[in-house]
Amino acid sequence: MNGNDGSTPRDFDPDDAPDLSRDGWPDKLARSPVRRGRPPAARPKVSTTIRLSPDVIDHFKAGGRGWQTRIDAALRDWIASREAPR
Repeated sequence: MNGNDGSTPRDFDPDDAPDLSRDGWPDKLARSPVRRGRPPAARPKVSTTIRLSPDVIDHFKAGGRGWQTRIDAALRDWIASREAPR
């Protein structure tokens, strides 16, 4: 477990926190849905395993975070370039 990272200001007074045990807050908090992370996608991506050449992986990883998304976009572009015009 990580130790205290010092993110709480030194002059923080815990008594200054609002009292959530009054004014109906317990009921409001109990009724509110817990929403964490991104909202669900209309068409979620599928987890798969694919073998690619090391130079291809190195190229996309060199661009930093989001390299898998960039590979996805490159494959979509390739598919679009092969589709017949309608």
